[in-house]
Amino acid sequence: MTTLKDISEELGLSVATVSRALNGFPEVSEKTRELVEQTAQRMNYRPNRAAQKLVSGRSGMVGMLVPLQPGMSAESSLVEVIMGLSARLAERDIDLVMQVILDEDPVAPYRRMISKNTLDGFILNAPQVNDPRIAFLQQAKVPFVVHGRIDDDPTHAFYDLDNADAAAQAVNLLADLGHQRIAFINGPERAAFANQRTSGFNAAMRTRTLSLQADFLSYGENTRASGYKRALSLLALPPDARPTALLCASTALAHGVLRAAGDRGLSVPKDLSIICHDDLVPVLTSDDTNPPLTVTKAALSLACTPLAEKLIALLNGALPVEQQTTERAELIVRQSTGPAPRSIGREN
Repeated sequence: MTTLKDISEELGLSVATVSRALNGFPEVSEKTRELVEQTAQRMNYRPNRAAQKLVSGRSGMVGMLVPLQPGMSAESSLVEVIMGLSARLAERDIDLVMQVILDEDPVAPYRRMISKNTLDGFILNAPQVNDPRIAFLQQAKVPFVVHGRIDDDPTHAFYDLDNADAAAQAVNLLADLGHQRIAFINGPERAAFANQRTSGFNAAMRTRTLSLQADFLSYGENTRASGYKRALSLLALPPDARPTALLCASTALAHGVLRAAGDRGLSVPKDLSIICHDDLVPVLTSDDTNPPLTVTKAALSLACTPLAEKLIALLNGALPVEQQTTERAELIVRQSTGPAPRSIGREN
């Protein structure tokens, strides 16, 4: 079995330097670290986790605790993220430990895991408004990165989509097509991303001097069934009162809206325009629907590498405010959006 001493003799470096390089210590240069890692791989070196923790204070494991929620199904995008994160972390010899949370108290599982002293840090997903997990981990001084952010000026490390901008892009496209009655079928109300998209939606509607109708904004689960039920209610309104365009927070919701429009005998986009946000999850496509959906697009899988890199940077001493990235969604116009219906699209 290859040891640190074998690698040090191969490269003419001290055992301490080799150990620091393999454990990501910042005082080792990038060139030396890459050389040591390549040599360790070539010599089939496998670290002793127990000994590694004694030297570095790290276990080589990070956690992702996922709450078990009603209605979780194959439509969930969570699997996509877990697979990508696990692969990216494994490239740096870090294992991802995933655990399903059953506690009603969202902080309790983190308190329990920290008390065991087995994890070096955490990756948080699906942040909520005033998420108590974030305040707890900050107070406990445990490294963590969030897939998302809880407000516009967070102090935690994160990788996120500019949700407000994504909603604004959608509103502006629909307004340019002459739509005045635009409804928003949003995600869960406590979800931070849903609140951010509502802010962007409302701001864009005001900028375009479009009226904000309270019953045209709804919150609920990101499922086909939820999209179908909420769209049916909106499309049951009289032709001169119902929305001429629907913005959906997810592809799953848009699938339900398409079905509801068909059941109401409405043609898309002649009678109703539909636009949604697409995370590019394989089980929920937006381009092979009938008609193909206009979307704001940001591949969920693209979050995996930056989330892993940010957590590793935190473990190596980086400040959380130095590890904050917000990406802009891409607007892709397809056949589900068109001009507002002449007879009901504009106010006289």
